Amino acid sequence: MTIDKHSFEVLKELGSGQGAPDEVVSLYHQAFQKFGSQSLWNRQPSACPTIAQALIVSDCLRREGNQTTRAFAVLLEDACRAALSIAK
Repeated sequence: MTIDKHSFEVLKELGSGQGAPDEVVSLYHQAFQKFGSQSLWNRQPSACPTIAQALIVSDCLRREGNQTTRAFAVLLEDACRAALSIAK
């Protein structure tokens, strides 16, 4: 099974404890800057997020946001998936 076919929960498990690469970290922090008060109001950003933390943020953007945040969530999740496929 390729990483792209993994369920979201499996992706979070795979990314748990794995420091996020620079691209994911950048998107993660952008999410808090752009959408923090709107969609991430109940979260605190981590200075050094894991891939799992970034995936949780993408999930929050999907559930708590609008069309703009959902599009950003896709970018963040895709970057996480790419990081995990490189790491595997």
